[in-house]
Amino acid sequence: MRIGLITSDPSHPLLSLTTALLAPDHQVDVLDPRTPPPVPEPLADVYLLKARTPPALALARTLERRHACVINSAAATELCQDRTSMAALALGSGLPFAATRTFSTLARLASGPALSGPAVVKSRHSRRHDVVARVDSPAQLRDLAAAHPDEPVVVQDLVPNDGWDHKLWAIGDRLFAGLRRSELSPEGRGPTQALRLDDLPPGWTALVHRVGEVFSLDVYGVDIIDSGHGAPLIVDINAFPGIRGQSGAPEALAALALSRADGAGADRSPCRGAGDTGRSGRDRLARRAPSCESAAEA
Repeated sequence: MRIGLITSDPSHPLLSLTTALLAPDHQVDVLDPRTPPPVPEPLADVYLLKARTPPALALARTLERRHACVINSAAATELCQDRTSMAALALGSGLPFAATRTFSTLARLASGPALSGPAVVKSRHSRRHDVVARVDSPAQLRDLAAAHPDEPVVVQDLVPNDGWDHKLWAIGDRLFAGLRRSELSPEGRGPTQALRLDDLPPGWTALVHRVGEVFSLDVYGVDIIDSGHGAPLIVDINAFPGIRGQSGAPEALAALALSRADGAGADRSPCRGAGDTGRSGRDRLARRAPSCESAAEA
């Protein structure tokens, strides 16, 4: 079979180890979205979208229009980059997601009514080096707004917790887990610690699978904090994260790619995500949160 990697970093540990597993028996093509070459013909049996830039999403959409199987779909990937849409879909689907308010700019937030208490301010659009900051006072908010006045942001009230993020990753039906200090922690994030699935509170693994169903994702990460007595609160969802250092992750990704490729078949029927994934998510979003794209500023 032929597997395509949409990435500008094929040496990423997860991708390179997956390629090593596949290469003896299958052809692996790399498509760099920064300088996209003509797509090799015939199309690959499956493409892994390990990039979130506009050129990468455009390339994935082109492939999907040609009925290629792309994991994750461009629409599902893009949905996870918009924290307003992400929160609206999650909350509208009954997931325990942090309540989220949207502001057109940080300057607008800082010039409005004072926050009711400590809060987390994040860029609305998730990307590298985006804004993620804890704000405890009006002075801190003014300083943040002075540094990023035109940044569209979301605000989430700070929920008391133990300061640790539970990092849950899914590759198909396989789950992996780690424990890492919150990026808001004064001590810094530090390394990810090993965490056994059996050590998670009851219901958390089922919750991660439910996230995949709601957002129609095959490879994804879910950041959860324990808000007390094992009650989960989702604070972020990522499409195709790095999943570094997780034993068995490359094997799971290779198996998923081959399974989806085999399922797509010679007729190029769309795999999960190419046709219904993002559309179903956005349809649910439109039904349950019609104003998510123009969320009221509070």
